[in-house]
Amino acid sequence: MTVHTANAVIDARQRQRFELEVTGTQAFIDYRRAGNVLTLTYAYVPPDLRGRGVGAALVAGALELVRQRAEKIIPQCAYVAAYIARHPHDQELLADRADVR
Repeated sequence: MTVHTANAVIDARQRQRFELEVTGTQAFIDYRRAGNVLTLTYAYVPPDLRGRGVGAALVAGALELVRQRAEKIIPQCAYVAAYIARHPHDQELLADRADVR
C-alpha cells in the first residue's frame, strides 16, 4: 500500500521539524532555520511505515510548504538530498551562497 498524504504534512515550528502522522504514528524531518533557509538535517520514518511511500510523501509535503513560503533549503539529510536529485522541479528550492547569511 502506498501512502499519498503530502498535504497532511505540518510544520511543527516549536519542535523545528516537519511532521506527518499516518495511522497514529509520526514520521518527521528535523530542520534548523536561519532566516528563510531551512537546513533539513534528519528524516525519520518508523519501521512499520517504511516501504509504503511515507518518506516520499513527507519530503514532498515539506517541500511544498517551503515553496509556498518562498523559502530555500539545504538538504543535509541523505534521504532528502536523494529525493531532490530524483525530482528536478524541486531543485529550485536549493539555497545558494547568496541565500545563506
